[in-house]
Amino acid sequence: MLPQMEDMDLQRAIANAQPQLVESLSHTPEWLLMKAKGFLPHMDLSHVDEITDCKKKVLLLLDTLENAGPIIWKQFIQCVCMEGNLPMDLEIQLMSASGEGNLNQEQEGFAEASTQSPSQPTGHERHGHGSNSHPNEKESKRQRLDSTERYRHLIIASMCQRYGNERAAGTAVLGQVQAPAFSQAFVNLVIRQSKASRLKEKADKPREDLAGMQEAEECVDTAVKVSDLFESVVSLGTTKVILLFGKPGMGKTMLMHRLCQKWAEGALHQFLFTFLFEFRQLNLISRKLTLKELLFDLLLQPEDCPDAVFQHLLENAQRMLFIFDGLDEFVGNIGQPSSPCLSPALHKPMSISELFANLCFGKLLPGCTVLVTSRPKKLPDFLLNRADLLAEIWGFDREKVEEYASHYFHQHSFKEQAIAHLKNNSKLLSMCLIPALCCIVCVCLEYLLRKRLSKVELPQTMTQFYIKMLLIFISKQQTEGTVSEDTQLNHHRTAILGLCDLALKGLEEKKLVFYVDDIPKHVKEFASLHGLLTVFEVKRSDSLPEAGHAFVHLSLQEFFAALNLMINNSVDGSYLKKKFSLKSKWTLKSEARTEFMENFHIFLSGLSSKECRTFLTLLAEQNQAWVRDKQATILQSLKKLAATNLTGPKIIELCHCTYETQDLELAKHVGSQLNFKYEFRNFRLTPLDVSALVFIINCGQDLTHLDFAGCPMELDCLEVLTSCKNIEHLSFRSRKYGDEFAAALSKSLPKIKSLKKLELTGGSITALGLTGLAQVFPNCLQLEEINLQDNRLRDQDMGKMIEMLSRVEKLKMIDLSHNDISVKSVLTLAKGATTCPNVTELHIRKDTIVIYFSGQSREVPRSPNLRRRARKKENATQINMKLRLQDCSFNSQHAVAITALLRGCAHLSEVDLSGNQLGDEGCRELVESLPKVHISKRLDVSNNQISVDGVCCLLNAMNTCLNAVEFEASLHHQTAILKFIGDKEFPSTLSRDTSRSGDQSGGGESQKSVVSRKIRLTDSGFPPRDLDKLCTVLKKCSSVSELDLSNNSLGDQGVGKLVGLLPELKAVSFLKLSGNQISLSAVFGLAQCLSALEHIKSIDISLGNAQSVHLIFWESVRNSRTRSAGKFQAHPRQLENDHCFRLRECTVSPKDMDRLCQILEKCTGLTELELSRNALSDQSIERLLMSLPNLHNLKLLSIRNNKFSPNCTLLLANSLNLCERIREVEVRLTDCSIGQNEVEELCRILEQCGRLAELDLSGNQLGNEGLRRFLDHLLQMHVSRLLNLSHNKISQDGVLYLINTLSTCRNVTEVQVSLCSKATSLIKFTREDEPRKILRLTECNFQPEHLPKLFSLLQKCTNLTAYISTNNNMTTKAVEDLLRALRKSLGTLRISIAEPWVRNESIASLLQMAVQPHGNVIEITISKDKGLLRVGVGFPCRTEKMESVVSRLNQCGLEAKHIHFLQRVIEKCTQLQELSWSHIDLNDAEEAMLASAFLTFPTLRKFELMSSSVTPSGMGHLVARLQQCHAIEELNLCSLRLDDTAILMLVPGLHKMPLLKRLLLNNNSIGNEGCSHLAEALKNAPHMEEINLSHNKIEHVGLEKIAKLLPEMQNLKIVNLSSNSIGPAGGETLVEALAHCRHVEELLLARNHVGDKTAARLSLSLPSMGHLKILHLQSNNIGSLGGMPLAKGLVECQQLEEISLSENGFGEGALRTLSEGLPRFTRLRKIELKFCGISDGVSKHLALGFSRCPVIEEIILSWNSLGDEGALELATVLPRMARLRILDLDKNRIAAQGAKKLAEELAKCCGIQVIRLWSNPVPKNIEESLTKQDARLHFSFF
Repeated sequence: MLPQMEDMDLQRAIANAQPQLVESLSHTPEWLLMKAKGFLPHMDLSHVDEITDCKKKVLLLLDTLENAGPIIWKQFIQCVCMEGNLPMDLEIQLMSASGEGNLNQEQEGFAEASTQSPSQPTGHERHGHGSNSHPNEKESKRQRLDSTERYRHLIIASMCQRYGNERAAGTAVLGQVQAPAFSQAFVNLVIRQSKASRLKEKADKPREDLAGMQEAEECVDTAVKVSDLFESVVSLGTTKVILLFGKPGMGKTMLMHRLCQKWAEGALHQFLFTFLFEFRQLNLISRKLTLKELLFDLLLQPEDCPDAVFQHLLENAQRMLFIFDGLDEFVGNIGQPSSPCLSPALHKPMSISELFANLCFGKLLPGCTVLVTSRPKKLPDFLLNRADLLAEIWGFDREKVEEYASHYFHQHSFKEQAIAHLKNNSKLLSMCLIPALCCIVCVCLEYLLRKRLSKVELPQTMTQFYIKMLLIFISKQQTEGTVSEDTQLNHHRTAILGLCDLALKGLEEKKLVFYVDDIPKHVKEFASLHGLLTVFEVKRSDSLPEAGHAFVHLSLQEFFAALNLMINNSVDGSYLKKKFSLKSKWTLKSEARTEFMENFHIFLSGLSSKECRTFLTLLAEQNQAWVRDKQATILQSLKKLAATNLTGPKIIELCHCTYETQDLELAKHVGSQLNFKYEFRNFRLTPLDVSALVFIINCGQDLTHLDFAGCPMELDCLEVLTSCKNIEHLSFRSRKYGDEFAAALSKSLPKIKSLKKLELTGGSITALGLTGLAQVFPNCLQLEEINLQDNRLRDQDMGKMIEMLSRVEKLKMIDLSHNDISVKSVLTLAKGATTCPNVTELHIRKDTIVIYFSGQSREVPRSPNLRRRARKKENATQINMKLRLQDCSFNSQHAVAITALLRGCAHLSEVDLSGNQLGDEGCRELVESLPKVHISKRLDVSNNQISVDGVCCLLNAMNTCLNAVEFEASLHHQTAILKFIGDKEFPSTLSRDTSRSGDQSGGGESQKSVVSRKIRLTDSGFPPRDLDKLCTVLKKCSSVSELDLSNNSLGDQGVGKLVGLLPELKAVSFLKLSGNQISLSAVFGLAQCLSALEHIKSIDISLGNAQSVHLIFWESVRNSRTRSAGKFQAHPRQLENDHCFRLRECTVSPKDMDRLCQILEKCTGLTELELSRNALSDQSIERLLMSLPNLHNLKLLSIRNNKFSPNCTLLLANSLNLCERIREVEVRLTDCSIGQNEVEELCRILEQCGRLAELDLSGNQLGNEGLRRFLDHLLQMHVSRLLNLSHNKISQDGVLYLINTLSTCRNVTEVQVSLCSKATSLIKFTREDEPRKILRLTECNFQPEHLPKLFSLLQKCTNLTAYISTNNNMTTKAVEDLLRALRKSLGTLRISIAEPWVRNESIASLLQMAVQPHGNVIEITISKDKGLLRVGVGFPCRTEKMESVVSRLNQCGLEAKHIHFLQRVIEKCTQLQELSWSHIDLNDAEEAMLASAFLTFPTLRKFELMSSSVTPSGMGHLVARLQQCHAIEELNLCSLRLDDTAILMLVPGLHKMPLLKRLLLNNNSIGNEGCSHLAEALKNAPHMEEINLSHNKIEHVGLEKIAKLLPEMQNLKIVNLSSNSIGPAGGETLVEALAHCRHVEELLLARNHVGDKTAARLSLSLPSMGHLKILHLQSNNIGSLGGMPLAKGLVECQQLEEISLSENGFGEGALRTLSEGLPRFTRLRKIELKFCGISDGVSKHLALGFSRCPVIEEIILSWNSLGDEGALELATVLPRMARLRILDLDKNRIAAQGAKKLAEELAKCCGIQVIRLWSNPVPKNIEESLTKQDARLHFSFF
């Protein structure tokens, strides 16, 4: 090298390294100064010592040395390198440039500077300073650098040999032994980089796909080159991790080899070393390694000094690149380092996964760069969090495909033909976008073109391409001569089968690399010959290299593995189905992560196509039927998958599988199951994905909705969509979609013929993109809706859009919301809309911009005649436009422009300018222009900062605008709305003059057409000055019909002014003045209107907290002619007496009453007067009553809710007799303080009223004496229904007076008395022929002195039918006397005694009481848990002969002490029909007595012994005597702990009960054996109606016996087998039997776990059970398989009244089916669906179904997953369920919103008693608030 060139190299190196050199030397400025003085001894450097800044000092010294000449400068640099404190990379660079050492100076890798790693050793640590450095140290340093450089050359040579252009011929590629020429020309891949920050934000969120996780809408991907991946990673001295992922076949491994090649060629000069590790080879390493062993043992060993080389690598970690290819192929588990804060020891052995993780986290070689490749779904979360950069390989685009094909076919004459074939076939082109498939397609295409066929037919699917590729590879090795494909396959069949076995075994064992011993020789020879396996050198650690084999691509291994399953004779259908389970693949994510089966299911699906059948038949050596069966297994599995809930990526995978089958029927089925709405969220879609999706959609007939949100997609996808003929709704939502996307979409849209709705939201489209779209929209002939929300459209883009879009023929709506728009552009947009004939509405509010069109484009005909006809037709069908410009920041300065805009539009229906700042001045401008503006419905200027002046100005429009019919305004609420009537409704012949004139003649017809006008001016608070302004304007509104001036604080004076205006308001029919703080003085003024204004109908005034004042006028007068001078014409005769005055909630003194009456007396037409809730005193009432004679036409006087004194009450009561026209009266004089002194006068008055239906005197002070006096007159009062005397402070004496009425008054049918807190005293009356008389006494606490009187009264009442006594303090002696006193002349008397002592009394004592009454005992009920003794007695008495009684007692064998007692019992019970004992403990004697004395009566029909304790011997007596009860119809032995032995004893008795109808044996311990005995006993029970065997221990065996009998019981109505152990088998047996029981009304099978099969069987039987009313199936382990058919069967049982399906997991499908059938249940009262997994998804269906059940009363939905959405759905339908009483929503997920909505709708439902909401996530404060609002909302458990 020439000296000049050396100097230039040195200068260049110093210039590049100066910042780093200065930084290093600034740490030792004194050493540098000493060296400078040594090199420059004659130069004065004293001034340098004065510089304090170290860096400035170093710079000055370096400049001085450099200026001293090149020789000194080079010697100085060499000295610094050998003795200085420099980083290793800087030393190498400077020494290389200065000529020091033996380094190869031509290597590019050492020519670039790099920053120093914080952790690498520095020069300070390597050697010291000074000129005394040992020569050996310098020599050692040179040797270390030389060794490192030699190792670097070794790696470069290895990579050049393996990946470079000169690689050996033995490295086979797909299908060829020799490296093809095209492989040398690398085609760059499309790579998209995403922001790593977004990746880290979403790393913890669940993801379907890595692409979905990282592709947030705000993250716009950018296309990058390979070199950009490394340059975009900012060097901060820390380890950089780059994740590069791509779908299978995208070229990840090929790209990594290319990177290694380019590095070896010097392209990636920022890296000194590059190491490539393939995970498929790392799988072979089982032992732990150190980092040094990983680098040197597995790759290349340095030729010498390995320690020195390794040390150099450590010191230069920043310039190390580690490539880890195929993370998805790694079988180990990779996790985050266990100690993130500590770095592991360099010499510590670690597993491969630990080494990898520590490298990524910078624990080893901090500062290095780690590049990882993987398939999308296989990346661990910790690595995603750690990544600094994320990029995805998208494969090829169209240009890359063409480039690849050009290289591939460059030597062929048919190159252009091949390229054209690819470009013209969209399906083929979609496949070629995947590089691996592109290679296969080119191989196949080349083979077919070589044959020079007239027509080239390529395969349709990926699987077929792989098959074709295999056949081509085989055929290429054939010798001369034509050999058929069948012959070739047969020849190589054994080798292909071996290769299939190898592939499947490898996947199952997670093995991708095979050794020589793993592969049979013939298989290896076949695969190597045809390029299906590749061979390479592998190391298992420090062992010698071995030959490794692998399929040239993982997808090829998957293909052969799938082929194995389809042709292997040992693989049956069930195993194939298990292997194909996509559902397992989707759900078992932890396992799926390590399975290498990305395309396995797609290949299996492809092999199931008809086109592959011959190929499979040849390889399997089976017939087509055998192959068809296997294929059918795959097809059936795909059908089932379509019925599940699938997310976007799973839908795409299913579409791919379906497409591969090429089965049109399957595709149609899949499409129908997916409900024709496809939602794709946040994952990348390829053209091949879209092709598969289009295939599914096109196979169906229904239109579909495609929704892509945040999905990055290639523009080629849009071209693929054009082949889809069934897209109705297309939606794109992503910031990635900008003008380029819009341009591509504009080319595709016209080709989608069925498109009705297009959404392009949340994108980056500007006017450029929209213009292109707008130009093609008219060509979309079905397009109705366009949504362009949230894009990048600006002001200048808006105006021209409307005209362009209006040409779209069927367009109905376009949404431009959330774009950049100003006030100016709003007006521009509005102007464009108002001038466009087919715009029906423009809605702008803040960022919302929506334009609605008529959906009919207006084209102008060319012919003049046609134009005139079209114009005439257009006028007849003119569309009125709605213009809504809300919250647009308009002020008064914009008013002129707005009015000009309005005048320019000929047909406006609504104009909404609310939410602006027009103010009074703006409103005035609008009002002045209104006569020239055509508005047909309303003008809204609310919230525009207007005052009273503005209101008056707007109000004046009622006079100036002929078609203004209503004005509504409120200053408080800032509302101001003018309503108009359209031209069609308003009479065109009516002039403004005639509308106002009332004196002209001949206007009758026009006056009939006058429209109703209304003014509502409320909540404005007018002060006096403003009120005058208002009155001035109102005076002109003579045509107003309704006037509302409520809540304006007018006061008495203001109301007076308005009343004075009434003569001017000739057409008024309603005036409302509520809430104006008036007093009684204003009331008098209003009352005078009744006489002053003849056309007034009613005045309604309430002066309570919310004052109410309503004046109503006769509407018929409004349109009649009136006189001038404010005088009204006289009314028609029929109306002159119909006036009403109502005054409520005020205090009217006697003086005020006088004045009011004086005013009312002047109103001759007063017919109704109401003075309720006015706190009227006695004097006021008396003054009123004195004036009544002067109110000649009064028909009704109503005074309610007024506290009256006794005297006042009598006065009012006496007024009842003044009117002879009263037919029936209900008198309620409650809480009137009526005492005994007023009774006589009251009775006198009531006796004169002969038409009393009900009389209510409750809450008075009659007392016993007053009650007695009143009852003395009862016969003279003609009460026909009810007398209520409750709460009148009576005692036991009063009770006796009431009882006496039963005997003294013939028409008294029931007396009900209670002296407890309820204090009830009721007497019910009936017709004289009613025989029923009932006495009910509760808690009367009778004392001994009262009992004789009681008994005496009861003896007189011989017609009593029922005596019911509850807790009346009756002793046993008193009860006995009572029973003897009660008697009846003829019929049955039922006596019920409930007292606490009954629980403790002996059976004998109770029986002795029971036989005390006169007559025959026909019923005895003893229930000790209720303390109840009930006896039924029949009259007259029929006694048994004494001889018969004695004979029966002798047969009993009883002790002598019981004989006398039982003699009386038997004598009285000869007619006994019912015997019921409950909760008693019988001793042996009592058991014998019961059995011997009572179970021998021949008339006994009902016997109940429940929840009692019976000894075994007693049970023996019992069952023995039951054999004599031949007339028994009902036998109830529940809760007696009966076991199988007891049932065996009972059987003989059951045999002799031929009339038995009801058998109740529930809550016992009956098992299978007991059921067998029962079945035997019930063979002769044809009358059986009810069997209750619930809560026993019955299993399948026992139930089978019972089930056999059921078909014979044709009268069976109730079957209760709940809470047993029946199970599925028993359930099916039972259901089969029940199919023959067509009269069953109740079927109760709860808590038996009968399962799905029983439910399915039951569904078949239900339609035949035409009388079924109640069905209980809760907790029966019924899932979706049984739930769906059960739901369908239930729908057929339209007579069901109660259904309980709780605690079953039916699934949403079954619940939807049930919901759809609910309207059929016209009698359903109750439904229980507790714990059924009900979520919001099915709530809408259920709610709609419930609302259509006309008599539903109770709905139980507790313990489900209903949220606010479900609550809203239920709340919406609550008002429709008129009979609903209970809604149980306990333990759901309803929050505040749902609870509030339920409360809101509950207010409309008076019939609902309770809505339960316990344990829902409703905040406590909301719970308390809602409970106060409506106590029927229950948030507590109790």
